[in-house]
Order: sequence, then structure tokens, then C-alpha cells
Amino acid sequence: MLFSPIAQGFISAFGWHTTLLVFAATTLVMIPLALLLPNSPADPGQAGGAQTIAEAMTEALAHRGFVLLTIGFFVCGFHVAFITVHFPVYVSDLGLPPAVGAYAIAIIGLFNIAGSFLSGMAGQYWSKKCGLSAIYLARAVCIFLLLIAPKSEWSIYLFAGAMGILWLSTVPLTSGIIAQVFGVRYMATLFGFVFLSHQAGSFIGIWLGGRLYDHAGSYDGMWWSGIVAGVLAAIVHLPINEKPLARLSAQPG
Repeated sequence: MLFSPIAQGFISAFGWHTTLLVFAATTLVMIPLALLLPNSPADPGQAGGAQTIAEAMTEALAHRGFVLLTIGFFVCGFHVAFITVHFPVYVSDLGLPPAVGAYAIAIIGLFNIAGSFLSGMAGQYWSKKCGLSAIYLARAVCIFLLLIAPKSEWSIYLFAGAMGILWLSTVPLTSGIIAQVFGVRYMATLFGFVFLSHQAGSFIGIWLGGRLYDHAGSYDGMWWSGIVAGVLAAIVHLPINEKPLARLSAQPG
């Protein structure tokens, strides 16, 4: 929310090279801050007989819902990384000032805060897989409306706000399904595997966006790809079985 307009201001004033150096310096600040974090307490569940990490991964990969969740999260990365990197250029190609693209990314960041909280709250009361399906379908609708709507600053900002609500609202529901089905002991590891798919989708979204733009001179093909991917992701999540595994029910409370 904050760094997008800041970056645009720095680029305008000092150029992209100096801006990258400044941002690199701010990133280095995170290293000493991380060292100040306390160590996690020992996991009391590590006593004999507990499931190993290899067993947890084997169990998850044999679960159809986990595989479908991994496929769906690929689409999430495909959407958000493409928009993050290429949307400011798309806005500039429309003839709008570069600041509009920077503010649009900031708006996405702002509304993402609300979307993530609302998604997590909704997942406590309703089906998480249906929530994910609705989010991906809503993304497809938002992109379609962007393509057919008259292009102006306000249409860009409205799209950014709507997409911000849907931005990382997938994360609480995705991680929530993993914890619900497989338990919390290896949730971080299992979610990390699913997130690897997200990062692969991010790579494809950024690379393919640039490739199609160089070939066709526009992002229209990429937007339509995003619509198709959103619809497919909405369908993929529906067969996921959200019921906890039998071994969780057998564990003593």
C-alpha cells in the first residue's frame, strides 16, 4: 500500500537504479529485526509415535484435495504477480499518467487488508472450498469487466479496489483447509509446498505477460488467459473434501 507510490516518486525523482538501491537497503533492515525474534518453544507433540514429515508429505500428496488446492494456488500466483508487475504498464498504455498505476497498486494493497480479514472470518462459518471457488470466479468477472469498461482513472481504481478484496483473501482459506484436513503439526510445511505452486504461477504470469506483450503489443491475450484460469480454478476447488482425516479423530483430545 505504501511502497508503490513511494517507488513511483523515487523513480520520477532519482531514476529506477537509485530506487532499487534504496529499496535494497530497506530490505536489509529486516535481517537484524528477524534475529531479535524469540525462538519457538519445543513442540510437545514431538514425543514418540508422532507422524514424520516424510509421512505427512506422502499422506498429503495422496489426498486429491491437497493436489487440487495446489493446482488452484498456481492460478492465484498467476493473477497477482502479473497484475503487480504489468498493471502499471497497462495503465500507461491506456494514456493515463504513471501515477495512476502506482496508486492502483496501493489501492490493491489497502483493500487486500480488508479482504484477507473478511476471508478468514468467513472461513470460520462457511465452507472454505466454496469461498475459494467464489474468489477465483469473482476475479474472472472483475477482469472481464475491466476489459469491457470505458478506461478512465476511476475505472482503474474501481478494478484495483475489487481486485484488492480478492487479492490474498485466498491465503486464509487455503491454509485453513490444510490445517482442517491434515492438522496443524506440519501445516507450515504443507502450506509451503502449496505456496511453491503459487510462486511457479507467479513466474509464469510475469514471464508470459511480457512475452505476449512483446509479441502482440497489448495485454489483451493475458487478460483473457486470466479469465479462463480464474474460471478453471473456481471449478477445481469444488471437489475438495474438507473433512479432517480419520487419524485426527483418533488422536486423544
